[in-house]
Amino acid sequence: MTPLVERLLSLLPEEPGVYLMKDEGGRIIYVGKAKSLKKRVSQYFLRPQEGKVKAMRDSVSSFDFIQVHSEKEALVLEMNLIKEHRPRFNVMLMDDSHYPYIALRTKEARLFLSRKAGKEKGTIYFGPFPNSGDCYRTIALLNSLFPTRKCRSLPAKPCLYFGMGQCLAPCLGKVDEEETRKVAEGIRKFLEGDAEEVLRSLRARMKEASESLRFEEAGELRDKIAAVERTISRQRVEEMGDRTARDVLAYCEREGYLALALLTYRGGRLLGKRAKAFPSFGPPEEQVLELVESLYQEEEPPKELVLTLPGAKEELEGLYPGLHVLSPKEGRLHEMQDIALLNARQELDRHFLSARLEEGEEEMLEELGRLLHVPFPERIDLFDNSHLQGAAPVGAMVSFKNGKPFKGEYRKFHLKEDEAGDDFASMRDIVERRYRPCMEEGRPLPGLILVDGGLPQVHAALEGLGRIPVEIPVFGLYKNERHETEGILDKEGTLYPLDRKSPLFFLLMRMQDEVHRFAISFHRKERGRKMVSSLFAGIPGIGPRREELLRKHYPTLESLRAASVEELMQILPRDLAEKVRALGEEDDGDNA
Repeated sequence: MTPLVERLLSLLPEEPGVYLMKDEGGRIIYVGKAKSLKKRVSQYFLRPQEGKVKAMRDSVSSFDFIQVHSEKEALVLEMNLIKEHRPRFNVMLMDDSHYPYIALRTKEARLFLSRKAGKEKGTIYFGPFPNSGDCYRTIALLNSLFPTRKCRSLPAKPCLYFGMGQCLAPCLGKVDEEETRKVAEGIRKFLEGDAEEVLRSLRARMKEASESLRFEEAGELRDKIAAVERTISRQRVEEMGDRTARDVLAYCEREGYLALALLTYRGGRLLGKRAKAFPSFGPPEEQVLELVESLYQEEEPPKELVLTLPGAKEELEGLYPGLHVLSPKEGRLHEMQDIALLNARQELDRHFLSARLEEGEEEMLEELGRLLHVPFPERIDLFDNSHLQGAAPVGAMVSFKNGKPFKGEYRKFHLKEDEAGDDFASMRDIVERRYRPCMEEGRPLPGLILVDGGLPQVHAALEGLGRIPVEIPVFGLYKNERHETEGILDKEGTLYPLDRKSPLFFLLMRMQDEVHRFAISFHRKERGRKMVSSLFAGIPGIGPRREELLRKHYPTLESLRAASVEELMQILPRDLAEKVRALGEEDDGDNA
């Protein structure tokens, strides 16, 4: 314990608040909350610690704290600080992406995915679902089964969906409220597990189409029936005797690690499981309560929480009115908790099997810091440019925090056409454009910048930083004569070769592949957009508004070429639809 830490401990109050552990560079490496700041923070330094807790404590050079009026205020502040700083040693039960819900805006009969339930009036939320893929598939199915509104803002003319009978076309005028209500009610019933009416209708239509020899239509209806049955069967994986919204939580502790498993039941059905193992930073009962409080600060609490934990009922029911905490000793709820406990134990087993690999990743970053003579590179930003013979030049940046993609900090950059062949100017400009707002707004900066290229790109990035001005270590990932990444170089041209079989090399390759992928996908999208725009430029009568509408419904040249005149007439007059189709055919011929 340093003299500074010892002095700070004596200043801690017995009141609730948030504490911020810092390393010798002043970086925040851990954020926590406490009912009593003095009691909680002192535990780290006065009790024996092991594992990552000991590693965190040994890295602490100083700490700061913010005193608040209540534990609930401390909880909100802690979560905000963790999201802002993403400290190296913070590990939460949930990651940044909350479980998705299907949202139904009843007055519009419009469906969309939402990460936070109960945030909009006039909207019903269904879920949470185990992943966004299930959400999107279900929304797509419902949009094909019901005439839902698909667009956020109303276009000037009906879109393709109206012509296909999959939209009531509110853009034509006021849609009958009773008709919209019936559509919303049908969707609600489906999402609550009652799909019999939908299935009866589909089967009747399939039979009628088959008897009328419309076999293609009958086949499409058969596929829809199968999709509905699959969706309903997934929802009925596990059913309860009631439809109470309920979470079932269990935890276990072993060798300084705590694991939690949360089973989510909504509408009487098991929708998903979440499990996480992490270092135990104190009494497990306190940590479990903190994690539950954090979870329900971000997500709507259920009606019931099944949790056997001393003091949980009083504390959680006090924080979240309407939540009932149950600690069953027998019966179905007790059996459900046993299942959650089994999952928690399995998560601990899985964690200990993979712990060596996770610790190795941290060691790799420490090795990189030692190699380049920079502090531990907690956050690394990587830059790349992409263009094809000067067309649609773009720049891209990805960010990694503690060796993991930090997607909230990814950035895309449009570049000037006249700079497309000048990689130096492009790199200089995008680096300046990225970090100037960060400096002006006081946002965190990375500890290390890597650019894809040699010495010119490194100097270009440094020149961009010099315009701000700000100092951040910049290195390049240089390649050999076979265009394979060989190692790292600094601004002086000093080379740091890497062992191509080393874990550090593969970590850097993973980062480099990610920035390549991000840059190329953005470039392809922009190139496709410009090609479509140039195609429309030859058609009088298609201005920016119609061009935007066409791009919305036909985002690629392939989708536009596949459209018939009848389909195009859903958004264009006949004469323009015929011209667009003719140009599409000409373009096909040119590229044959």
